[in-house]
Amino acid sequence: MDRKQIERLLKAVQDGQMSVPEAVEQLRRLPFEDLGFSRIDRHRALRRGFPEVVYCQGKRPEHTRAIIRRMIEQGGEVLATRCPPEVAEAVQEEHPKARYYERSRVLVFQRRSRRPKGGLILVVSAGTSDIPVAEEAVVTARTLGGRVEELYDVGVAGIHRLLHETPLLEQASVIVVVAGMEGALASVVSGLVDVPVIAVPTSVGYGASFGGIAALLGMLNSCSAGVVVVNIDNGFGAGYAAWLMHQGDKRRKAPARTGGRSS
Repeated sequence: MDRKQIERLLKAVQDGQMSVPEAVEQLRRLPFEDLGFSRIDRHRALRRGFPEVVYCQGKRPEHTRAIIRRMIEQGGEVLATRCPPEVAEAVQEEHPKARYYERSRVLVFQRRSRRPKGGLILVVSAGTSDIPVAEEAVVTARTLGGRVEELYDVGVAGIHRLLHETPLLEQASVIVVVAGMEGALASVVSGLVDVPVIAVPTSVGYGASFGGIAALLGMLNSCSAGVVVVNIDNGFGAGYAAWLMHQGDKRRKAPARTGGRSS
């Protein structure tokens, strides 16, 4: 249940179209809904601006389908990551509007797409092998309502490919850099721009990359200021953070504190 649904509910009570007990019954399930094997956080959209995201990996397929089904029945949006194709197919049979992005393994259900707003979120990948993780960031940020563009296969082994796109880099409000191997691309991109860079290490690489740990450590030790790092292969986390960053500070400035201790 999001802000608009709450407003419609209260308006229905105000107009006499719904009784107070009926409204209370709906609000009773607002904090969370217990399915026995999962407790759906129904308050998430009010707190965060988007409903709880479903992480499918490790869940039993029937549990994943039940969670997604219930979220759709309650009128919410669905963003499900690491979603197996068979689960996506089952959901699409019931809800044809659900869209499955096979490369990133993300399932999305929206009754209407959010209008893109805010500054540009640019998602950059070092190599073609990094694209599945990059696409998870793209789909996440775009589903949330971000204005997103992709720039793929511009790794440091051919740095001229990246430098050729400098005008595009300079248009971005926040940049997500996805790279495996030694993870050097994040430092290079950050050195060219004056906006936050979210670095995503991937598990792409030979044995000494240790499944992405080499890229992770390289990014954490970046000498360029303004680089923040998410977990290995966590395109979702990067896309979500980029969406939050690009919106800017929407809160009203708090009044100055008085009577406090100054340093």
